[in-house]
Amino acid sequence: MGSVSPTPALVQMKSGEGLPPIVIAHGLSGTIQVTKLALNVETPRPIYGIQAKGLDGLGEPFDRVENMAEHYMGAIDELCQHGPCILIGYSFGGLVALEIAQCYASKGKPVPMLILLDTYPHPRFMPWKWRASLFARRMLIHAQRVKQLPLRDGISYFVSGAKRKGIGEKALERTTPELVEPPTLAFRKEARRRVNHYAYRAYENYRPRYYPGKISFVTTSEKTFFPGDPFQIWTPLTREFEVETIPGNHLNILTTEFLPLAAVLSQYLQKVP
Repeated sequence: MGSVSPTPALVQMKSGEGLPPIVIAHGLSGTIQVTKLALNVETPRPIYGIQAKGLDGLGEPFDRVENMAEHYMGAIDELCQHGPCILIGYSFGGLVALEIAQCYASKGKPVPMLILLDTYPHPRFMPWKWRASLFARRMLIHAQRVKQLPLRDGISYFVSGAKRKGIGEKALERTTPELVEPPTLAFRKEARRRVNHYAYRAYENYRPRYYPGKISFVTTSEKTFFPGDPFQIWTPLTREFEVETIPGNHLNILTTEFLPLAAVLSQYLQKVP
């Protein structure tokens, strides 16, 4: 078996010369899943993707969002020596991007723009009425999926998921896109599985703090496992909040329906001087 190269924290997905550059945080999988999206964003700025520590099987993954943010900021500071970059995060990656932005804000170096793509904290940090609503919706979605399976597979769907990971992690995993292009490195399956597990643990324990800047948000017209109204979740947690709604659902906005998302990102990025 050939040797495995260390995983770089940042990988360039689109070239450009404009400043500041754009950095997109990884989701639960830890891998870069937004290359096609990045190539369709209209901007003169270069776009980079963050890859999780541990994908190479050589290092221990992080199980806290705060540790991820600290680690990635080192790579971002090397890239953006003239100031913080534009931060984007999809799903769990939005929480990583938020924490990085929080760290820069605490140092008096606010990021030019923070964009969250269908990002929400773990339900345990939501008001009880939201938790109840989400639980009911998730159970309904699972029940609808089970109806389409043979009886034995349907039972296994619930039992194995609850036993191995817990119903919450299983549900979120099923909303995590498969890679839409071959990974840039020969990631080992076991390493990727470990990164995913640690990332879910980080997601489960991360409670967003009040962010003293502006959050630009993108939500989907089709709702699955996530809240229907991001305003009620995020407006208490930030100074200013704006939302754009695009067609599609949490999954396909990165896989097959990424052009509307690319268009909204292009519009948001035009606001940055």
